[in-house]
Amino acid sequence: MNSLGTQISIASTEDLERAAKEFLQAIGSERLIALYGSMGAGKTTFTAALCKVLGVEDPVCSPTFTLVNEYRLPGGEMMYHFDFYRLKNSGEALDIGLYDYLDSGCLCLMEWPEVIEDLLPEETLAVHLEVLPDGSRMLK
Repeated sequence: MNSLGTQISIASTEDLERAAKEFLQAIGSERLIALYGSMGAGKTTFTAALCKVLGVEDPVCSPTFTLVNEYRLPGGEMMYHFDFYRLKNSGEALDIGLYDYLDSGCLCLMEWPEVIEDLLPEETLAVHLEVLPDGSRMLK
């Protein structure tokens, strides 16, 4: 997995849109994003902010039960949001056609990637969302 070496602070929910814009600039053409963070760290909330900045009009929610949500960007391109928390093993990700999504060239944001790390391509970007003692967040 790759790392950008960039840190983006998120002071509050009001700061999410700025952080999402900064994040999108930092990742450039990267399309496979493994989003690590503890329960309640804000992975889905951050993904919703990214979707807003990208112009997604559909409501954004956690794909905990569906495993993947598909969002259409204004230009017609798709974006995929995964949540692998409920998977028992990485084989279940293959059952939903994981590689079809990863090979699509579309932006893929993956929550709880620990479950499928053995399946992730080398070019996947590892991003960690950390809760700081004051309640703010740090994206690394």
